[in-house]
Order: sequence, then C-alpha cells, then structure tokens
Amino acid sequence: QGCDPFAQTQRSKLQHRRARINQQINKEMRMRAGAENLFRATSNHKVKETVALELSYVNSNLQLLKEELEELNSSVEVYQNDSESISVPMIPLGLKETKELDLLVPLKDFISEHYGEEGILFEKEIKEFMELRQAMRTPSRNEAGLELLMEYYNQLYFLDSRFFPPTRSLGVFFHWYDSLTGVPSHQRALAFEKGSVLFNIGALHTQIGARQDRAYLPGLNQAIDAFQKAAGAFNYLKENFSNAPSLDMSAASLNMLVRLMVAQVQECVFEKMTLLRTQHDFLSRLQLAQEAARVEDVYSLVHQTMTQAHVKDYVPFSWTTMVHVKSEHFKALSHYFAAIALCDCPAASDAELPEQEKAFIQFHVTMPEGPSLRVLLQDPEERRKLGKAHLKKAIMKHEEAMRIHGLCKILRKMDILQEVLSFAHKRSLSKYSEIDHEEDFFETGDAPDIHPKTLQKPEIKSPNFSQVKVTDLFHKLGPLSVFSAKNKWYPARRVHLRRGENGFGFTLRGDSPVLIAGVIPGGCAAGAGLKEGDYIISVNGKDCRWSKHAEVVQLLKSTGEEGVEIGVITLQGSEGPKASDKKAAAMSSGAGLQKSNKENSRKSLMNSKSASTLLVWSKKSKRSKKSTYSVPFSAVGDNEAMY
Repeated sequence: QGCDPFAQTQRSKLQHRRARINQQINKEMRMRAGAENLFRATSNHKVKETVALELSYVNSNLQLLKEELEELNSSVEVYQNDSESISVPMIPLGLKETKELDLLVPLKDFISEHYGEEGILFEKEIKEFMELRQAMRTPSRNEAGLELLMEYYNQLYFLDSRFFPPTRSLGVFFHWYDSLTGVPSHQRALAFEKGSVLFNIGALHTQIGARQDRAYLPGLNQAIDAFQKAAGAFNYLKENFSNAPSLDMSAASLNMLVRLMVAQVQECVFEKMTLLRTQHDFLSRLQLAQEAARVEDVYSLVHQTMTQAHVKDYVPFSWTTMVHVKSEHFKALSHYFAAIALCDCPAASDAELPEQEKAFIQFHVTMPEGPSLRVLLQDPEERRKLGKAHLKKAIMKHEEAMRIHGLCKILRKMDILQEVLSFAHKRSLSKYSEIDHEEDFFETGDAPDIHPKTLQKPEIKSPNFSQVKVTDLFHKLGPLSVFSAKNKWYPARRVHLRRGENGFGFTLRGDSPVLIAGVIPGGCAAGAGLKEGDYIISVNGKDCRWSKHAEVVQLLKSTGEEGVEIGVITLQGSEGPKASDKKAAAMSSGAGLQKSNKENSRKSLMNSKSASTLLVWSKKSKRSKKSTYSVPFSAVGDNEAMY
C-alpha cells in the first residue's frame, strides 16, 4: 500500500501543492492553446485584440505558476533530516504526478476479443492491478515505498506482454506531469508509464538520501547508497528510453541528474573521510584536501551541465545556485586543509621525508614556486609561507561562495547552508590571523590548485529488478510463451479420441502447455483432426494450460473405453514446422533437455539472470524476419513419448 495521501506531513503537503499547481498549469495551457487557435483563425481585428489581451493574462499566469513550482522544487530543507547536527543540504527531487487510470473496460474487452475468455471473470485481477497503481502514486519515503514502485514496475512487464500487441494500440492514455516544469504529457505507449515509474524510483532514492543523518557513519553509508541507486535509475532511464515527451525525462535532463547524484555521492564520501580521519597527521590532511578538490571538480561539471542552453530554462535557479555555491565552498575547503597540513603538522623528519615527498609531488596541479621540495617539507618557515598562500585562496573562495549564495532569494532563507558557509569562512579567517606575523614583508604568493583525488569512486548502481518478486496477476490466461498479446491462435477445438490398438496415435512433449510434437498418419489422433504443433489446453474439461507433462499423460491414461475429450489450440503461423524445427525436436527427444522455461514458470519471472533484459521497453531490437510462432523447443522439458 502507498502511504496515506491525507496524512499532513510536510512532504505530503508539498506533493499536494505540486498536484494543484500541475492541474492549474494544465488548465492554463489548454486555455492558451484555444486562444492561439482562435487568434490564428479569426480575421476580425477587434476579436484579435481581445484574444491577444487574454493571451497576455494566460502567459502571465503560467509564469507565476512556473515560479511557484520552482519554489516548490527548491524546498530542499523539507527533505533533510531532523538531526541537530549541521550538514550541507542535499538536493532531492519531487515525484512525478499522474492522473487516475481506469483500465477495467479496455482490459475486459481485450480479454474477450483476443483470449476468447469472459472478461468479467478477470474483474478482480484488473481491480487489483488498478489498486496497485493507485498505491504507487503515494509511496512512503522508505524501503517499503521503493518496493511498491518496483513491484508495480515489474507488474508492467506482464501487462505489456498480455495486453499490448506490437501491431495495435489498446486505446489507453497514460498521463504524467513533468517533475520540474509541471507541464502535462500523455502517450498511449506503456513505455511512458514504465519510464515515469522508473523516474519516481530515482526521485524517491534522492529523498531517502537527503533525509539521512550524515553526522554519523551509518547515515552517511545509507546516503551514499541511496544517491548511487538514484544515479543508476536515471542512467538506466537515459539508456533505455528515447523520445521522452516531457523535459524531465529528456537525455540532457537525465544526464544532468546522473551527474548531480554522482556529485552528492562524492560530497558524502568527503564527509565520510572527515569522520574516519581521526588522526591529524600530514598525509591524512593532504588526502582530505584532495577529496575536497574532487568534490569541487564534480560540482563544477554539474554546474556546467545545468547552465547549458537547453537545460538552464527548466532547472530551478536555486539548484543551479546551490551547485555553484558548493563548487566554490569545496574549493575553499581543499585549500584550507592544505594549509592545515602545512602549518599544523611538524616538519618532516629524515625518515618521513621520502613518503611525504611522494605524496606532495602529486598534490598540486602545478608545483609551487620557491625552494625545492625537500627544503619546503623540512623548513617550518617555507611551510608557513605556502600555507598562508593556501589560506588566502581559501578565504577568497569562501567569500565567493557567500556572495553567490546571497544572490538567490530562496537560498538566503536556508539557515543551515548560511551557517555552514559562515562557519567555514570564520575558521579560515581565524587560522589566517593565527599564522600571519606582523613582520611578514613578503607578498603572499598565489597557491596552485590541488589535484583532485578520491579513495572511493562513486558507483552508478543500476536498478535490481529481481529483488522484488512478483506473480503475474493474469496468470489464469495461461503461460506467456503461448498466451500473450503478440501471439494469435485459431479458435480452440474440442476433439474426441478413443484409444486404438497403438494408443491415441500422437507424441507429446514439453510442459505448460503440453505440445503435440507428432501425429502418426492413419492413427486415431490424425483421424480426429489433431495436428503437429497443437497445444493441449484441456482434457475432459480440466484446464491443462499450466499442467506438467506427467499430469497430462496421467489424465490421458486414466480414460476408459468411452474415450477422452481434448481441447487444443493452434498458433497462427506455426502450421507445419520447418525442417530446422524438426531437427531441434529430434535433438530434444534424444537429449532430454533441462527444464528452464523462465517465462512459463509461475513461481517468479524475476529469478532470471537477465531480469533486466525482460524489462527493457525501448524498441531497439526488432523481431527477426525469419522468426515464426513455432514452438520454443529450447524451453521443452521432457523427452517425447508415444501415446
């Protein structure tokens, strides 16, 4: 179940406001489209003037709504943890909103038309699916919420296979609102539904990551994991979904989101290193400086991506500003820790010198001017001079971060960020005044930048679809290998057979459903009209679509002199198997192939090693022209046997 949509938590209030703004944007856009059409169609000058005035009002309203939504997307403090410890806020994403969807009539009609079953018999399953969809619109902000979204996403695989044939549309529209702009989009393709759910899986991971208490190691590790999984979800979406109708799912937007998540992981790694580095030796502080430089490096890349022409128009200004602030802030921290390493740690002894030289030679992007490395590391005065240069640069960068922060009205309201920037700035100023001597007549040089380096590279974790096991809700329709939307079959036939001297006169093979692999000419089966390639779907009225080979054989053997009534279907396009199929059949009869029909296994589709390949929705791999709807022999589980 989803969380209670009426529970008035701060997060749910935000999501309600988002839904209201989305609906208003939708209404205004429809009004604008109507007014623009009227403006183009009319030749009456007075009407044109009235419509132009109306259009200016509508555009003004849309701009105000867009600004309101941007402020909503900037409410990052709501998603942070409630701990008293001070941490730099992270950027989470709001969930995409969707409209309610009634699938009852379309699915019942498809079941009647395609499967030849009574649609009313599947009302319970259709309603269960619709309830699952309704619940996933309001997932709770924890592991249960993620499992709910994943369960629905996996269930869409079955829905796609059962009800969405490649040649026609089901006539159902999937409506989703853009997470960043609120603009509505709709498509008939189930791929849009899958993509939007996957986007929300990534967005929910960002919210879980942002709420962790990063003052302690367990919280940091959970935040790292959540942001890595968010990056994986957005990356998977980017690689498998093209031609997105909404901006938030465009390749440029997803690329920006992946980079943002990687940067937030890198920031958490830096915080983790500051917690773990309890010893304050020279090398540990150099490592911290390089970790901070690495965070600055990735945030600079995110800032470049956010300010690109086709991205900057819909990314909230507060996000772009915060990323820029963080870039300057971590550059300042890298220079601060470099200064601390040089000024607070004792000069290198002869024993320590080789190791410190090795670390320091790779520390700066360009080597600092002045004495040799050996002199620099062993002379306290030279160390102080270089440390002072690093502190000077740190203070400049702290001030730049605070200046950029002050330009954004929304960030100015964020006390936590203001506090973090102010604390770091005062700490650098305090250190500078501590090492600044009155008799210093030398001009402080320009410290070279620090070479970025990390001990823990962020990992983009693709979604693990197999972690949530689901059962096909429409399992009663039969095994997917045969009873799917892409297959067509002739109407079911009922055949009455009596056992002759040589049995029924056919060979059977496989499980779920059992296949008639061969028919003996002149035998009872041939006389009754059974053909090679027919599937047995019932024996004496008992449904056998999911029956094992041995179960069907037992039913046939238990018949008396009155004979047996067998229900069979023939797939269209499988009449008269090709020579290659017969060869495969011969191989299977001799070898007794291992049972491995994943699609037909009710237990779980997701045990498959390639679960993700079953869930890919992009139509990049087209069906081979040579493929037929003949029996998938590789999925057969038993030797042929004559009956």
